[in-house]
Amino acid sequence: MAGRFFDEWQVGDRLRHDITRTVTETDNLLISTLTHNPQPLHLDHEAARESEFGRPLVNSCFTFSLLVGVSVADTTLGTLVANLGYDEVRFPKPVFVGDTLTCESEVTGLRESKSRPDAGIVTWEHRAINQRGETVCTMKRSALLRKRPA
Repeated sequence: MAGRFFDEWQVGDRLRHDITRTVTETDNLLISTLTHNPQPLHLDHEAARESEFGRPLVNSCFTFSLLVGVSVADTTLGTLVANLGYDEVRFPKPVFVGDTLTCESEVTGLRESKSRPDAGIVTWEHRAINQRGETVCTMKRSALLRKRPA
């Protein structure tokens, strides 16, 4: 099991996740079509060429989901009771096909569960950074994690 129990985290813990990912056109096409998102900026090269970006933007739902997914192995794998929420999701820079993303997580909050004595809530700030060192996505994620068995 790679994830940590609630009582193994401390505020300020920082992780740089080992998995990096180069975004492909297939990634962008699949997330856009699977979620019924017809935005021409994601799917139409000619329309995107006329935009200020000059090329298709990667659907931000992909960027968000990749960031969460990459973090799971190091944070909640095997210890998760439930994800409680995602807050303050931001996309300060666009992502394009061919960008390689690296992800980081930092614990920003811990609190005991009021209703579950065997669990607690961890809040992380997750960040995705492209190969140019630009932050392309940030979010806060809160999850209910099991405590280490006695």
